[in-house]
Amino acid sequence: MSTVANIVNGEIQKNGVAASEAKNNTAKSGDLDKEAFLQLLVTQMKYQDPLEPTDNTEYVSQLATFSELEQMTNLVASSDLTRASQLVGQYVTVKEKNELTGEETLIGGKVDFVTVENGKGYLNIDDGKYSIDNLDSVVDEKYLNAYNLAAEFKSSLSSLPTLANLTTSYRDIIDNLSSVLDDMSTYEKSFLTAAQIADFGKYKERMAELVHIEEAEQGSATEPEEEA
Repeated sequence: MSTVANIVNGEIQKNGVAASEAKNNTAKSGDLDKEAFLQLLVTQMKYQDPLEPTDNTEYVSQLATFSELEQMTNLVASSDLTRASQLVGQYVTVKEKNELTGEETLIGGKVDFVTVENGKGYLNIDDGKYSIDNLDSVVDEKYLNAYNLAAEFKSSLSSLPTLANLTTSYRDIIDNLSSVLDDMSTYEKSFLTAAQIADFGKYKERMAELVHIEEAEQGSATEPEEEA
């Protein structure tokens, strides 16, 4: 098959756009979707050589390919929506990747509703929207609550300074973590490692020492001086 097109400054023009630029635009957009496929087909028909036109059989073949592409796209979108819809009302964990560090964390919550954008299904959890592709696990409410509680405990523990730099200004945090740990069930504590619980025990001991020292210093400062 032969095609004809304008040439400007040594560049083949397609729909008024240089071929090199069109190639870059295609690379930026990623894989061809059905609209891009149809545009390519129309361009092909527009610039065909009138002295050597494309055979009708080839057009029929290309149109059949386009139809198959469209059906596959719709099938994927329908499949995503079906998968996502089955999760409404259930508790799940999804992976979230930090774009700066590349670190992945798990976000858990109840799926309130689902949406489909550009053929992709999304789970709406609390105020966040997550791709169905990032689904990690479907869990029960008890598991999720225990997981979130342990995650909050570990986050607060990691925010504390080193034992050498600990001061009584962190007393409220230590007391709060102590209450949370005491109230945890055996099942909830199973989401913490023995090392994490032991580390917190060291913080409690160090805080008790600091409070004792501070109270002793305050007591000595308020004692009346003995008369000569």
